[in-house]
Amino acid sequence: MSNPHKGRTGLERIVKAAGYSAQGMSAAYRHESAFRQELWLAIVMLPAAFLIGHDWVEFGLLAGSVVLVLIVELLNSAVEATVDRISFEIHDLSKRAKDYGSAAVLLSLLLCGAIWSGALWNRVAS
Repeated sequence: MSNPHKGRTGLERIVKAAGYSAQGMSAAYRHESAFRQELWLAIVMLPAAFLIGHDWVEFGLLAGSVVLVLIVELLNSAVEATVDRISFEIHDLSKRAKDYGSAAVLLSLLLCGAIWSGALWNRVAS
């Protein structure tokens, strides 16, 4: 049995996928305060990456680490929404899934902080 929602091809599929992505970003902004905070920081940090990076590699690491935080936050929100959709009941597996997502966000934030700290140190020291 094939999925009835997978019948689109070509340009129509691309347009629909872009619409779904925009809806996802909008929903994350409306419903997830952590995503809102990280997005506003990204709006400041991405242009700053041009100023801080010495070359395209540094710029890529700085900007990529910021975008990675947003990606991981979106995936964490998807896990949380799925767990909540299944049940609001307190369950060890639900807690574990949400904790894993939260740990992934923390690791992405620590990586971003380390990259930015290193680049800023390099900029100040030279």
